[in-house]
Amino acid sequence: MSGQDAAGAGGITIVIIGGGFTGAAVAAHLVADGKLAAGAKVVVVEPREDLGQGLAYSTNDPAHRINVPAGKMTLFPARPDDFLNYLAECSTEVGDEGLIGRDGLPYPRRSVFGDYVAARLRPLIAEGRIEHWRATIQTVRRDGQAYRLRAVDGSEIRADFLVLAVSHPPPALPRVLAPLHGNGKLVTDVTVAGALAAIAAADRVLIIGNGLTAADVVASLKRRGHYGHITSISRRGLRSRGHGPAGREALGDFVTEPAMTASGLLRRVRAGVREAEAKGLTWHCVLDAVRLQGQAVWAALPMAERRRIARHVRPFWDVHRFRIAPQVEDVINDALSSRKLEILAASVAAVERTGSGFTVSLRQRHKRDRREITVDAIVVTTGPGHGGILESQDFLRDLSAAGLLQPCPTGLGIACNGDAHPISRSGKAVSDVLIAGPLARGTWGELMGLPQVTEHAVFVANRIRQILAHRFDHRAAVLRAS
Repeated sequence: MSGQDAAGAGGITIVIIGGGFTGAAVAAHLVADGKLAAGAKVVVVEPREDLGQGLAYSTNDPAHRINVPAGKMTLFPARPDDFLNYLAECSTEVGDEGLIGRDGLPYPRRSVFGDYVAARLRPLIAEGRIEHWRATIQTVRRDGQAYRLRAVDGSEIRADFLVLAVSHPPPALPRVLAPLHGNGKLVTDVTVAGALAAIAAADRVLIIGNGLTAADVVASLKRRGHYGHITSISRRGLRSRGHGPAGREALGDFVTEPAMTASGLLRRVRAGVREAEAKGLTWHCVLDAVRLQGQAVWAALPMAERRRIARHVRPFWDVHRFRIAPQVEDVINDALSSRKLEILAASVAAVERTGSGFTVSLRQRHKRDRREITVDAIVVTTGPGHGGILESQDFLRDLSAAGLLQPCPTGLGIACNGDAHPISRSGKAVSDVLIAGPLARGTWGELMGLPQVTEHAVFVANRIRQILAHRFDHRAAVLRAS
């Protein structure tokens, strides 16, 4: 692809790097209802065959399910039942005996949601409203008032606007494990196809990290017939919680006179939970209210308090906020009750290769003595390494080296303003680049769940349309004046 191919004669080219859910959603909402300025072209750069799947929804593992009921998932906020309608149209429940959770609600396999998004994007691609460029971007550099993007195969494209929709970098490998890098029984990225294939059914497994990804690993191993002992560790020994009773509404107001400190916010949340329990409700209602009001709550906090929350409170928030599907929760509970799974509050102090396995020394929380375990495989599920996002891909490194990007002070992605434009190292907003999705989490606060990512995609699309409308209005005014 060449720059001329993309832009056409005198047109504006918007290039979205990343065609997972975030990038697909931005593209879909950019061209929705024909509101995009005439002459503008939308190109999504994504090496996968279909748009909308990304890391999260390209998995083919039947054990991997969406973590919220299907009725809360949609590409279009104005059409909340769109995914449910797709399920009915395609009869995707056929052959999926585990579709319905114990709460009576559908939790389809994650790949099904990816298929849904791809199906909604295909007509837009066929009509020429969106162009899917199957490529992996290697370099990005300034080219006058635009950008020149080069793919790994040498092809290029010119962009007037860039949307960075790359959401989840690989986990950062714990330093203590660095000497083992390349060992076949050390799994550093479970999103890679066949990542768990080297783990035998009887293998003793250490999982480092204990969130949603760790739960997926346990469920995947169980489906593969694994029966060896699993030890799962995290610094605090927390694990993702399940869903509360269906049909309960959010409870609590955290926006009126919002808390200005991390400790003040915690006090209000705890008071809300006590109030809910007094009414016979669960903590889920209160945390749902915090989630729904999360962006306003976050906006009221000074940067120092945001950083304090990201450092000290985030682990507790994540295990309550990001809940596992009932089907996966059942697997975890069964493994715990049968003692095939052990969850510890610990971190790896040292590891040594011994024979065909590893001897691992665990530093246990609130305990002086270390604990030694012997395992056959180690799986890292510590979550995306957002702190090192600017070093995770060559083109991000280019933009950072040019001074256009910098890390968010919270450690939650890329620094950007309230209009989703990155803040350059000189402190100015970069008006022709936008950050979409979770990498803007440091500014928005609550921007990891799919409903919030969808809303942010709508925001970014509207922001681009607003800029283009202003630009074309200005050109028209200049022409009239001349």
